[in-house]
Amino acid sequence: MNERIFISTAIPYVNAAPHLGFAAELVLTDALARHHRERGREVFALTGTDENSLKNARAAEAAGVPVAQLVAQNAALFQALAEPLGLGFDDFIRTSADPRHRPGVEALWRACLARGDLYRRRYRGLYCVGCEAFYTPAELDPEGLCPEHRRPPEVVEEENWFFRLSRFADQLAELITSDRLRIRPEAHKNAALAFLQSGLQDISVSRSVARARGWGIGVPDDPTQVIYVWFDALANYINAAGYAHDDARFEARWHGARRVHVLGKGVLRFHAIYWPAILLSAGLPVPDELLVHAYVTVEGDKIGKSLGNTVDPVRLAHAYGTDVLRYFLLRHVRTTHDSDFTEAALVRARDAELADQLGNLVRRVAGLCRSTGGRVPEPGPSPLAEPTQALLCTVDAAVQAFLPHQALEAIFAHLAALNRYVAEEAPWRLARDPEAQERLHRIVYGLAEATRLTACSLKPFLPVSSARILAQLGLDPGAPPVFGAGRAVGPADPGAVLFPKG
Repeated sequence: MNERIFISTAIPYVNAAPHLGFAAELVLTDALARHHRERGREVFALTGTDENSLKNARAAEAAGVPVAQLVAQNAALFQALAEPLGLGFDDFIRTSADPRHRPGVEALWRACLARGDLYRRRYRGLYCVGCEAFYTPAELDPEGLCPEHRRPPEVVEEENWFFRLSRFADQLAELITSDRLRIRPEAHKNAALAFLQSGLQDISVSRSVARARGWGIGVPDDPTQVIYVWFDALANYINAAGYAHDDARFEARWHGARRVHVLGKGVLRFHAIYWPAILLSAGLPVPDELLVHAYVTVEGDKIGKSLGNTVDPVRLAHAYGTDVLRYFLLRHVRTTHDSDFTEAALVRARDAELADQLGNLVRRVAGLCRSTGGRVPEPGPSPLAEPTQALLCTVDAAVQAFLPHQALEAIFAHLAALNRYVAEEAPWRLARDPEAQERLHRIVYGLAEATRLTACSLKPFLPVSSARILAQLGLDPGAPPVFGAGRAVGPADPGAVLFPKG
């Protein structure tokens, strides 16, 4: 049986239209899912929208529309990202409207209640609506502001339901330390352990109906309370996998799969601490891996709706092309540290890297194939075989290490080497020499096959362009990723320019 992978994005609030920061997470997760599929793994890739938050309710109030209308309108914008970003997710879940979600949240609540891990008490604390989270004074910045949103938190006092998070401190520490719950990069593992070592406090997991503006999923058997949005939202992962409504599906997609969440560093606590504790309470398997990425920034500031510095990914995709945007987000936006976005940098990447390196090589190789009668010559030995085969291993290792930018750096270093090989061998001169045809054919086949395999390595990152490259060269997209396995199917067709410059 093929290995099963469950992989998800975090789900964003829908208080406004999607921005480039979440688009980067979508593209990253999609590329990881495509990479696993290319290697024969059975993948279930999930995304969706987080709709039952106070932030969304307040945005609807400000807009003068019902909350359900606002979240439906904005959720549609998130779903519509699939086409301009070239996404291939298997499922999209809406937490306010999907019929799988509410029953799953209620079942999860009852499971934790049955274990004695939910109780009521009065509470007073500092609450950031932007984060939908309570903070202690020590967790605020020196000016007393939320470290994520740079706004003062609200003082909240009311009676809520609490989850016995403190009960799970030792189990969580063992899971994270042993890498049974693996958190990458290592810095975020250390951050999660530091949070545990500071001492876990029980957390509020409900809000009064009045403070929640009557919006959200009610606490079972308690008409005065609404379930806290993070308890609600985190359940989307298991609900889409079949929890509480399809046991066979849940067994295959959650119990029987490697469970991977891709998320931004700002929601690490919820996924590394709260979520596994809730699952432990309910007697369910915890995630296997958290892949935590840094932020896309604009002039050094995190992109965020609340900060007013959003960048529209749909406009960029339409202006420059799906794969140009995907390439920039996967190569020039690092998972390991914050990366600044400018449109000028996007244009430079398109022109100097995609057009001048990848597009130029494809144009050259297509032209060489035409010099051999318009077809790819028969297979033969090539000095390009070993480095091209090594590239595939390098790309796989980089993706497995959650370093997609390193995978693309390796691919483009290989493209540069192939372009140098063309310049050094000067096969266009051999085309005029009747005595050099065998050598010409060997060079052209080696280049065509190296280009095929390089295009195959690009499939998870640039799905549109990789297919166009194979079509332009008349090469078999279904041939195995082994040098020499590509059939000579020609003829080559120059087609349209892959990456036209502006």
